[in-house]
Amino acid sequence: MDLNLLSLFVSVTEAASFSKTAEKLGVPRSSVSRGIAALERSLGVQLLSRSTRHVALTTAGTTLYAKVAPQLAALRSAMGSLPEREEQPSGTLRLTAPNDLGAIVLPAVFAAFALRYPAIDLDVRLTNRQVDLVGEGFDLALRVSGTRLNDSSLVARKLATAPMQVFASPAYLARAGTPRGVEEAADHAWVMFPAIGTPPPLVKPTGAPRVRGDDIRFVHEMIREGIGLGLLPAALAREDLAAGRLVRVLPKVAITAGALYLVHPPSKHVPRKVTAFRDFLIDQLSRTSLFG
Repeated sequence: MDLNLLSLFVSVTEAASFSKTAEKLGVPRSSVSRGIAALERSLGVQLLSRSTRHVALTTAGTTLYAKVAPQLAALRSAMGSLPEREEQPSGTLRLTAPNDLGAIVLPAVFAAFALRYPAIDLDVRLTNRQVDLVGEGFDLALRVSGTRLNDSSLVARKLATAPMQVFASPAYLARAGTPRGVEEAADHAWVMFPAIGTPPPLVKPTGAPRVRGDDIRFVHEMIREGIGLGLLPAALAREDLAAGRLVRVLPKVAITAGALYLVHPPSKHVPRKVTAFRDFLIDQLSRTSLFG
């Protein structure tokens, strides 16, 4: 059975007219008549009594209408309420980001985005694990990488680079002195964040790093506590620099440790909630120095 004929049957019943139904659907009256006849043949019963002026349900037609009409109405309602069909982006946006990026840089972005798009609910999972976006049901990920992401199964959009600069606390510099160049910096204590390969390539430390840490927030605290010199993202050090809790050392030395990428599964129709977040984040990065 062609299930479209059930929808046609309901339309004729509710209009009580073949002509009105044909006009509503924009088809010839003969097409409507043939469709109802085909449905009756398929079911083996007469559904409608026809006269030159009236269309009325038979007993079988009344029973079929009572069973089918509510189901079609519910289906239309469900299709019409799909989040991505609405004019404004809506639905739940599931995304993942690294712990430090999510905790330091992104809360202000997430808050502004939630206010801008009240119909989108955010489900944010912070983890340094490489999440399987498709397998675990995520819409997108924000990832920081030192090289171009090469997972051909995903779509990656480079959003910004991450400049890193050398910082130290005033207490450490008062104790150990301020290096005037990379040669003197080699003799200083260093706090290392291995993920970005610190210290800078030009600096060849004479000893092992005093502290290593795999979380940039921990490295930040160690530098602020006066343990040694260290590379930090410029955005992360900005407030401490303004407050005098950190001092930039070797001002001519800076490296780009990585880039921020927005990654999502490939799709012929990228959900509006994903494109809305992407465009919003690009706009925020262009107007502020959240990541640089």
